Amino acid sequence: MLKRYKLDNARPVETADGTGPVYLYVAPTDAEKMQLLGEFPVDEHTLASALDPDELPRMELESDHLAVIFKYPKRLDQEDRFNLRVQSLGLFLFKDRLLIVAPDDEPILEGRVYAKTGSPQLLFLRVISKCIQHFYGHLKAINDIANELEPKIMTAMENRYLLLMFSIEKSLVYYVNAISANGRVIERLCANAKNISTEGLSPELLDYVEDLGIENAQCHEQAQIHANVLAGLMDARASIVSNNLNVLMKRLTVISVVFMPLNVLAGVGGMSEFSMMTQNIPWPVSYTLFMLGLAAIGWATYYVLKSLERSAVRP
Repeated sequence: MLKRYKLDNARPVETADGTGPVYLYVAPTDAEKMQLLGEFPVDEHTLASALDPDELPRMELESDHLAVIFKYPKRLDQEDRFNLRVQSLGLFLFKDRLLIVAPDDEPILEGRVYAKTGSPQLLFLRVISKCIQHFYGHLKAINDIANELEPKIMTAMENRYLLLMFSIEKSLVYYVNAISANGRVIERLCANAKNISTEGLSPELLDYVEDLGIENAQCHEQAQIHANVLAGLMDARASIVSNNLNVLMKRLTVISVVFMPLNVLAGVGGMSEFSMMTQNIPWPVSYTLFMLGLAAIGWATYYVLKSLERSAVRP
């Protein structure tokens, strides 16, 4: 699907008449790919790379345009079950127009970041900034999800929440690699800023590229911190689940040991010999005394077990 945009009041606005210097191809069909390749001198392999989620970010400086493959987070879907992934975005900057090739209908050209965008060159840099901010948003969501899962893991004895945390940790690895690779693309943009398009970048835009490099480096550092924290806590949280299970088994064992002598006495109490022994005592009184005796023996057994436990942990 092709969408055309114009820069109206220094903002990208979609046009109804199909004109404008900004072309946004969303999941282009084969016919749209052939039309794009026929109208613009874009390399076919680079175009295919823009739609490949496994393609590494890179920059290619052609004679008449600049081609950039950049990474941004895939939209979070409920069916993904926290398996967050990244995908590629193709940017082709010419002297007076900009081509954007996206694999899905992500609102790439929407947001406050596009305020005061008066040229395709600046819009090109704004799209890169939007991708970096998208990573920031996902990192914040990952941190909120991890904080929500943490108290559940503290009391859980099953693997469901641990598997969710493992999925988040695995996703962070992809994010760290993608952000790091994006940083190398921005570094190349800074090094080749004077050769971008036929006029190059103005000093103001060059400063903006350097700001993007700083912003991406901070994003990479934040993703690395989240990844390290989750990696360090996964073993501790797995130990907590194991400890919760051990505590439960210990309690069940104590209950079994307490009721073991009671079961023996209760079995004896149900025999005919017990009835003969208490035939001169009214049955309400005899069974009341019998139950009180069982309670006393159970409490005594529990007290002995707790005393043994305290003596075992005492230094």
